[in-house]
Amino acid sequence: MSQATPAPQSQALAPWGRVRPARRRADRLMKLVATGFTLMAISVLFWILGMLIVKGVAGLSLDTFTKVTPGPGTAGGGLANAIVGSLVLTLIGIAIATPIGVLAGTYLAEYGKGSKLAELIRFINDILLSAPSILIGLFVYVVMVEPMGSYSGWAGGIALGIIAIPVIVRTTEDMLRLVPGGLREAGAALGAPPSVVITAITWQAAKAGMVTGILLALARVAGETAPLIFTALNNNFWFSPSLIGGVSNLPVTIYQFASAPYENWQQLAWAGSLIITFSILFLSLAARRLVRGAK
Repeated sequence: MSQATPAPQSQALAPWGRVRPARRRADRLMKLVATGFTLMAISVLFWILGMLIVKGVAGLSLDTFTKVTPGPGTAGGGLANAIVGSLVLTLIGIAIATPIGVLAGTYLAEYGKGSKLAELIRFINDILLSAPSILIGLFVYVVMVEPMGSYSGWAGGIALGIIAIPVIVRTTEDMLRLVPGGLREAGAALGAPPSVVITAITWQAAKAGMVTGILLALARVAGETAPLIFTALNNNFWFSPSLIGGVSNLPVTIYQFASAPYENWQQLAWAGSLIITFSILFLSLAARRLVRGAK
């Protein structure tokens, strides 16, 4: 049988020689487009941060942290009551969300593998993750503010807690799933019940990631404005220790002061925005540090 004569090497390589320059051009074009959009996004980010720093620093002073928010047309003033109010509302929200989120995430990772209830919980959790915060604020307003007949810091804290719960649930489940099964088997081989294996072994192995999820949830709710408008509202004075009535807070204060015609209000709005931004930045950096330390 006669064998087919192989094509000359120059003829076999000719088509590839024509394709390669086109591929190189396409590769360079995609790199150029990707780099251009990346630089565009970074430039916009630095533009916003630069404007925030320039105008925010100009509004910072000792009075910002020691005096209460001024009334309409009043000179001076600060953000002391709003800063303390935001801390109180955020801590209430995280105090509510942390045990619920950690325990729900633990159930999904340890007990609910493959169960229909776990799938339903994950589905609801995903909905809450993407739900607009204003809807959560409206929900708390209907079920808590209207029956009480008054705005309150408790309603604001519960609204923030509902927003933080799905973040903690998802992070806790993901971190616990990363724990090797051999650790659980070793604990069970020593005769430890499942509850002890989870609390003494699994949680200890995943604690850095779980704390990271709590910090991310804290950063998530720290700047929320919409739910607080429906729940805690705001005021220009120190709030009641019972947290009944309007509770001053930074997000709503910024929203109100930024659109006001008073120059000192606008300066305080920029200062408050700078404080919130750097607080969230600090929490994000702390979370990243914890994640790196866990690896």
